[in-house]
Amino acid sequence: MSGALLAAYVCCLPEKMFDVPYATVVTDCHGELLGARIASDGQWRFPATGQVAEKFATCLIAFEDRYFHYHWGVNPWATGRALMQNLRAGRVVSGGSTLTMQTIRLARRRQRTAREKLIEIILATRLEFRYSKAQILSLYASHAPFGGNVVGLDAAAWRYFGHPPEELSWAEAATLAVLPNAPASVHPAKNREILLEKRNRLLRRLHRRGIMDSTDCELALSEALPSEPLPLPQFAPHLVNYFHRRRPGRQTVTSIDKNLQLQVEAVLERHHAEFSRSDIRNLAAVVIDVRTGQARAYCGNVYFQTRDSGNQVDIIRSPRSTGSILKPFLYCAALQEGEILPDMLLPDIPMNIDGFAPQNFNLRFDGAVPASQAVARSLNVPAVSLLRRYSVPKFHDFLKRAGITTLDKPASHYGLSLILGGAEATLWDVASVYTDMARCLQGLERRPCSLLVGGEADGGDRPAVFRAGAVWQTFEAIKEVNRPEEIDWRAIPSMQPVAWKTGTSFGFRDAWAVGVTSHYAVGVWAGNASGEGKAGLVGARTAGPVMFDLFNLLPASPWFEQPSGELVEAEVCRLSGHLKGRHCDDTEPALLCPAGLRTAACPYHRSVHLSADGRFRLYAHCAGSEATIQKSWFVLPPAWEWFYKPGHPAYKSLPPFRTGCGDDSDKPMQFIYPQGNTRVSLPRQLDGKRGEITFELAHSRSDATVFWHVDGAYLTLTRDFHKFTTPLSSGRHTVTAVDGEGHTLSVRVEVE
Repeated sequence: MSGALLAAYVCCLPEKMFDVPYATVVTDCHGELLGARIASDGQWRFPATGQVAEKFATCLIAFEDRYFHYHWGVNPWATGRALMQNLRAGRVVSGGSTLTMQTIRLARRRQRTAREKLIEIILATRLEFRYSKAQILSLYASHAPFGGNVVGLDAAAWRYFGHPPEELSWAEAATLAVLPNAPASVHPAKNREILLEKRNRLLRRLHRRGIMDSTDCELALSEALPSEPLPLPQFAPHLVNYFHRRRPGRQTVTSIDKNLQLQVEAVLERHHAEFSRSDIRNLAAVVIDVRTGQARAYCGNVYFQTRDSGNQVDIIRSPRSTGSILKPFLYCAALQEGEILPDMLLPDIPMNIDGFAPQNFNLRFDGAVPASQAVARSLNVPAVSLLRRYSVPKFHDFLKRAGITTLDKPASHYGLSLILGGAEATLWDVASVYTDMARCLQGLERRPCSLLVGGEADGGDRPAVFRAGAVWQTFEAIKEVNRPEEIDWRAIPSMQPVAWKTGTSFGFRDAWAVGVTSHYAVGVWAGNASGEGKAGLVGARTAGPVMFDLFNLLPASPWFEQPSGELVEAEVCRLSGHLKGRHCDDTEPALLCPAGLRTAACPYHRSVHLSADGRFRLYAHCAGSEATIQKSWFVLPPAWEWFYKPGHPAYKSLPPFRTGCGDDSDKPMQFIYPQGNTRVSLPRQLDGKRGEITFELAHSRSDATVFWHVDGAYLTLTRDFHKFTTPLSSGRHTVTAVDGEGHTLSVRVEVE
């Protein structure tokens, strides 16, 4: 029998003392409160921390249970005294409960009866065997009612006084210590006189016991009571919501630095005031510490409380059209896999690929442009050309391995538009990939960027995607992007170098800017959460200035060190950026990724024979005894040359062949549109006539005359600008161009 009673006593206490929902609490890396979301039962009940503020503990024990540290859950003297008082009064005027018994009552939430009191006594003694006094005090402080829907010390300290329990004054601690005694009838909004009297009586008691000196006591007595509950802090509200969805009812210590968060929010609000005049209503930014991979500031949007402008949308986690923000990833991938060299010429001419006709932002063409300049200037046409060369499926896979999580469709769905904003990404993913590149360059292991001090679960191995040599060359290229302030940042010692890139989506719906130093990555997005486009919404004009203002908040970082052992030296052609060819006479040493040594030698320099006066080309069998000159000549394809020459006055076209001393193997013409076998759709015009197609070609001689034929029938001739428009019937057609020297060029077109 005694054994059964002992077993019942041992097992009488439930394993989990309190089965109640808790509020979601989010703090910064120093434990400062960023924000909270109310518990599912409508109570402000913070998760238990296991600690109780010293002043509150002192006040609570003095008020509720002076001998708390000396009894085993029940104070016989206090219980007997309460029994005598109740008998004399004929009603319950004192409970005699210890703090341990009150903790049991809070956990059980039963009606107060003599039987329930006996149960509380038994369970209180059992509780003393399971937990230490500090743990019992913590359980009580975390679940005691403090009036209204405020439960627990932490929530009460914030709701009534606006700061954590550790910062409570004596007066504040005493106020909270007496509140749980009768929270329904006495609290800051009801019976304030009684509350004040109880608080002051407790303060004087502490003074009599020598816990407070007279000065502290007088100051505490003079403090006013709180008037009404205060709103909780609302820092990084989108981040708080994020953890409320992912970790409801828990306290989360994030990697955010509250001081930096406040400064970042202030910068965004200042810029938002300017952008809103152009009806650009939303702005987001994230700051990541490269060395730790942890976010230091997280602003998902501005003015969270504004509900009618999309401000509650967390843009950092929202997929948005990427614009040009992915171009450095393609450049880096192509470098490390040996598809290009850093300054290799890429075509920048009109192109139309199955109806896809990309345009540069400035609506101009350079003919040919070094790859490093193409990425720094964010030229669309060279980027599409490079992606076509690299392959869309391979780049699609590269982006997914790099950490872009929103590519949920096959590569064929995106096509070549993938590099121009045809896909969506989140600001978090993009900033994380740039952070990964910076970590790779510094020899740091690859890890997912985190919002938690201790990091987040990786979910598996993360094999390296980037190689330090290619990242170095990529950052060196995008470090040269023109800054919004239009000043020479290199001439100002206080301005640090930043590798950065902007992006603007089609229709001016999204403006991006992401920058990286050796210590920080900063990502900014501007636009409208609704997707509404605005004419002035351009990355370099909106997101870019915000990004640099955020970098100004951060400590200056040294520029990256060039990685050792990652690059090899080789001779490259100064004009073409290719490996030195046998006819290149102007070369320079360059550092290349090892895979770049597999690229082709310069195809644009050729050896030509010229007449003595240099006016004509000729073959050796035509020269006879005439003196000739052999010279290396830089020659671009005709279409490239047509657009390249106006911006490069030093470029000279090849001289023509002397009459009768040439052949047709050297084509001076190249079609600009259409190119190769092209299929076009020509809808009928408004007047019912057949649709028309425009043909355009480039000729290396500015004074050439070109004769146009369609399906063998002569149509027209052009001079200077070789472009003409004609209607074509459905079916296949052959268009032929013949210049005055008899050079012929044809292209096939299928009209739908």
